Formats: sequence, C-alpha cells, structure tokens
Amino acid sequence: MKNILSNKNTTLLTSALLLGAGGVQQASAQHEPLQKPQGIIGKTLDQSTQWWPEKVKAKKDAPNVIWILLDDVGFGAASAFGGLVETPNFEELANDGLRFTNFHTTGISSPTRAALLTGRNHHKVAMGHHAELQIGAPGYTGEIPLEAGTVAEIFRENGYNTFALGKWHGIQPQQQSLTGPFNRWPTGRGFDHFYGFYGGSTDQWHPQLIDGINEIDIEPNTKHLNQLLADKAISYIANQESTNPEKPFFLYYATGGTHAPHHVAKEWSDKYKGKFDKGWDAYRQEVFNRQTARGFLQKGTVLPDRQPGVKEWESLSADEKKVFARFMENYAGYLSYTDHEIGRVIDYLKENDLYENTLVFVMIGDNGGSKEGTYNGSFGISSGDKTPGGEIAFLLSQYDKIGTEYSNPNYPLGWSQACNTPFRYWKSDANSEGGTHNPLIVHWPKGIKEKGGIRTQYSHVSDVLPTTVELTGVTVPEIINGYPQMPIQGTSFAYALNDAPAPTRHHVQYYELHGGRSIYKDGWKASVYHPRNVTGELGGTDPNFNPRPFSQDKWELYNLNEDWNEINDIAAKYPEKLKELRELFDSEAKINNVYPLHSYHEGVAAPEIKAKTVILEGTSQKISVNIGRGTVTITANIETKAKSDDGVIFADGGLLGGSSLYIKGGKLQYVLNDGLKEKTLTSSKAIPVGKSSIRIEFSKNKILSLYLNDEKVAEEKNISHNKYLSAFSGEGVSVGKDSNSPVTKSYPWPFPFKGRVTKIVVDQAVE
Repeated sequence: MKNILSNKNTTLLTSALLLGAGGVQQASAQHEPLQKPQGIIGKTLDQSTQWWPEKVKAKKDAPNVIWILLDDVGFGAASAFGGLVETPNFEELANDGLRFTNFHTTGISSPTRAALLTGRNHHKVAMGHHAELQIGAPGYTGEIPLEAGTVAEIFRENGYNTFALGKWHGIQPQQQSLTGPFNRWPTGRGFDHFYGFYGGSTDQWHPQLIDGINEIDIEPNTKHLNQLLADKAISYIANQESTNPEKPFFLYYATGGTHAPHHVAKEWSDKYKGKFDKGWDAYRQEVFNRQTARGFLQKGTVLPDRQPGVKEWESLSADEKKVFARFMENYAGYLSYTDHEIGRVIDYLKENDLYENTLVFVMIGDNGGSKEGTYNGSFGISSGDKTPGGEIAFLLSQYDKIGTEYSNPNYPLGWSQACNTPFRYWKSDANSEGGTHNPLIVHWPKGIKEKGGIRTQYSHVSDVLPTTVELTGVTVPEIINGYPQMPIQGTSFAYALNDAPAPTRHHVQYYELHGGRSIYKDGWKASVYHPRNVTGELGGTDPNFNPRPFSQDKWELYNLNEDWNEINDIAAKYPEKLKELRELFDSEAKINNVYPLHSYHEGVAAPEIKAKTVILEGTSQKISVNIGRGTVTITANIETKAKSDDGVIFADGGLLGGSSLYIKGGKLQYVLNDGLKEKTLTSSKAIPVGKSSIRIEFSKNKILSLYLNDEKVAEEKNISHNKYLSAFSGEGVSVGKDSNSPVTKSYPWPFPFKGRVTKIVVDQAVE
C-alpha cells in the first residue's frame, strides 16, 4: 500500500508509522467485497461448519476521537488563551493537555473545514472560497473531490462509528435540495449520522436543521442550538456505548458559536454587565499582558496599533460606548455559553469512564474574529437613517433586543481586533495572522505525558487529520469507494506532543482568499492584501468600486521569528528574500489550483431568477425563490372542508423580515414584517368552503393587492416587495405552516393549515 501522507516540504511519515505496529495492510474503503466461504457446506447444518465473513474492527483500546471546531473566534477572546471571556471548560482541557500557540487556519469557513476534513490544502480540494462562491476553475468549484477522502471515510473503514454535528458549509447550494445528489453530504462522505445545518450560519434560536439528509421541524423550539447539539452529541455517544462499547467513535463537533447571529440568553450576556465599559483599547492591553505573562506569545512580541478606521475608545460618545459595550457583553455571553454546552459533553465522558482514552482537539475558531459587524456593529436590520448619529440612535433603540430572537447581531470591528489580540486584521484576510492564527488545544490523558504544556511548532489546519491518523494508528486507504486517493498534504505534529522542543516539521504553507495571499517558509512570510467589494468588507458594496489589478498589489515581508504579529514590513530591506518567497507562492499556487486569482469584487453570483416557480402539494422542503426587481405575483390554490380550517398557507422568512399568508377566524390575512413593525392586509370577505385561488400582486408602482377568487379583497400602497420577499433571514418558503423563526407571533405558531395547499406559483418579470 502506498503512503498517501505526504508533503514535499516536510519529513514524510513512514507507512509503518502510519499503519501502526501491524505494518502495511491493503485497505479499501466503504465497501464489503464478497469473501470466499471458509466453512464446510453440508446438506444439513449438523454436517456443516459455520463461518461468517470477517468484519473490520478497530484495534484493541483504540481511542475515541472528538474534533471540536468553533466559528469566528479570534486568538485573544477565550480565557484559555488569555482572553477576558470565561471559558472554564476549555481552560480545564488546556491545563490537563497542551496548548498549541502557532496553529493556523485558512482565514474563513468553508476552506478551513475542507482542509480540516481532508488533510489537504483548500484549493487542492476545490474549496478556494465558500461553496456558494463557486467559479468554473478546479480550485473553486465548491465540490470536494471524491478522490480527497474525508477523516470520516478513513475512520469508518477502520472500525469506528462516525458522527458529525453542527455546521457543515461544504456543499454547493444547488446540491442542497432533497433531490440530492447526496454523495457530498456528510452521510455521503463517511459519517454514519449528521445533525446540523449546511450553510454558513443559522438562527441559533430557530435553526434550520438536517438529520441525515432530511429537514427536521423542531418548532416551536425552546432550546438554543448549542444545547441541541450538546444533547445530540451525548445521545450519539450513549447509543454507541450502550450497543457496542468495544467500538470506538469519531465525533466532528462544529458549533454554530460564535458566528453571527450572536444569539444567547440574557442570563449569559448579563454575566458580563459593565465588564467591557473600559472599551476595546483597555481590553487589548489587558489581554496582551495576560498572554505575555502566561507564555502564550513569542518572546519580544509587542502590541500593534489599532487598525485604521477603528476609533480610540475614549473618543467615542456616551451613546456609542453604551451600545458597543453591550455588543461585546452579548458576544462574551455567547462564547461562554458555547463553552458551557461543550463542557456538558466533556462531563459526560468523565461520568462514563471515557475521558482518559478520548483524543480531543479543540480548535477555537475557523478564522479570526469577524469583520462583518463593520465599525458600529450590526443588529441585522437597517434603520435607513444615515444622518450623523442616526445609526447609533437606532442601535440604542434596540439595546434590549440584542441577542434575542428579534436580532441578528454582530459586534463592531474594534471588538473584533480586540478579540484577535495580539494580531492585526481579522477574518477573511488570508494575508494576515489576525485572519489565520487560532488557538488549538489537544487533550488525551492516556497519550499525553505533560499537563498544561505549550507547543510553539508551526502547524496548519490540514495537519490535524494526519496527526489524528498517526496517534490512533488507523490505516489510510489508497482507494475509497473506487476512487484512487490524492496524497494527504498536511504534516502530522504528533511528534510534538511529548517533545516540546522538537523542531517544526511544517516548513511551507500558502494562503489565499479572494485575491489576498501570503506564503510562509521557515518563519519568513510574504503577504499582500487585495481589496474586494462585497457585503461585509468594511462597509458593504460600493457601486462605484473599481477593483485594483492584481499586478498593482504591494507585497510585504515579515520575519515571524522576530516579529510574530507582522508589525515591521522589511520588504525594502530584503528584496531578494521577497523575490524568493513570491516565486515560491507562484509554485505552490500552480500545484494547488490557486489560479486564477479572483477578487470577488462583483459580489456573490446571484441564483438564476426564474420567471415562474411552482411549488407542489407535498413539498416538505423549504424552497428558496430568488426574487428580482420587477413585478411579482404569488398564487396559492387551496382547498378547505370547513369554515374552521385555519392556518398558514405559506410563510417566507421570519421575525427579522418576511411575509406570511394565513387564514384566521375564517378571514384571509397577509402579514408583512420588516423586522421592526408588522403590516397586515385582511380580506374583506370570508374564505368559502371548498376550492379557492388566492393571488398576491406586487405591482411596479408599489401597490400590493390581495385577491380571493379573482376579486380584490385588500390593497396597500407604497409597498416594495424587496423588503419582504427577499427576507433578511433567507429561510425560504415553507408551505402549510410557518417553520423555524415565525414571521409573526400573532398566531399560534407554527400554525399548521387544516386544509390543503395544492399549489403555489410565483410569477415575476425577469429584467
């Protein structure tokens, strides 16, 4: 069997080390070929020797494995790495295990997850950006090749049960329907079970969840997503241990925390009341001092200046300080609560004698702190008031809603940089340590001698898979499902677990996202920031934006051995070193399918707008309908058997914006919610028993008309459909009830319709 764990820049693992003491074994994954019978077949059973085909079993005392991945958490947020947000469970794991302080991600969600799950560079497995931002080039299709087997495919073939929980964010949007194809869904990529969501984020109070390949309806839901995931993790482990305790498990546990929306119960955010009133400047200094004192920073590291555009805290108005501090209190509560729920799973391991032999990796963030909140933070709804102070006044008016189901909050950039202490920049800036440098904890009482140690070897998210493979001694198949496998590119850092001073083995690593790029080699780093123009890039989309040619990008050079957080650009001093690294980037880019560079300045390619969308009776999945700028007509054909047949005919969106057509008390009603206030049209006539056709017309002159059996029964002027049909939540259209976040709470949600919805047709002008 060939060893597919390789990296041309590293010391190769040998096959014998990879496969454990048993030496080389031929393995093929996820199929059970017919074996030649070894027994004797007589005419009767007493004349026969029984035989059963041999099943793959994990080696004796094989450790369980849990990978825990948080979302949008910077290096300086969690108390486990010197931050001011209390994460006692992470601290306990770190104090009982190891802290890796020089661990790196790709800088953003989908690419980090693809590199983690496959042990290969993200462009090499076609995830050069989010799966939604696919382009027609090998590094950017958003479709992980079947030739790049996942950790689950490897471990399942080695006798493990495999479970995935939480955020996936690795499937093209066009493959997320209930018609599949399903071979790139989690259960198609080696996981026995999946419970979570497919997009980049979901409402934490009203999540859109998948169980296996099926959408599930959990409403009316009373639990935060963090609790739902912890409950399911415990259930998976309990079922495993109760039915087959000899079989180990692999659990990929990817929380929604702490990606926006920053949703958390008030009891958690209120724990931090007043604790951030000194502001982000004081936070940065205090965290930097803690990190320095505890040895988490490279010797000689200094605190950089605030990022351009981030104001000095003391220069802010009293109103700004008040609302900005609340954003951080809310975020801190969210992170602490995420730690709490993960702690419940860890406690379950302790209570059931599983703690000592479970290998746990905790990756605190798939990238640095988020910059989507821009300079003032975001609530999720635009007030439309662009006058000086108008936005702050709006945010203050929503102060008590921050973190609730009526909000979609993200903190301001000042807090993002503070949570990234001691680094500059933030999420999605692949050129920077602030975007790509995250904390890692490795915990395994049975296999790690030192407790509370710090490891400084350079490592990358693609290294986690080969490290886990080496520590568990599993066999990596050459072929999975008939597909010959690409070499694994990551470098195992198992060597460092019990050898703190061991020299780094991961010598070269490139980074690239939407044109921003960098190359690392043995402590030297060349990097370049490339501006883009999409929502979330410090102020959103500018229609007059003129993208900078890549040829005009200015490269910078840093010696991370002396300047860990990239403060001193020495490109002018060492032009030959810069030239060497730029040539190395070019070489790595060609090997890993990084070209063509793409700035994404035109934003996300919008889904095709269909002139007609038909949703048939029996559709159980929420249907996303892309609404354009022209006229829109929605026709719903229904059938009732009694005057009491109330309920929701269809709902689009939720509390943060949307619309719902329903019958209540025999009257047809259409409610519009812009996230701040509701507007309801009520039919002047009662719904007749039997078949009815209901039509909603949004005209070009902003007149909304409601028709019942071709008779106009209500009208409202000055209504723009984009405000409601292009719902902020992006939940999609649910038929026969109001699923997930309700558009309104004026009816007994989810308010299932007692009649039949036989068809819904959306007609629109395509401009």
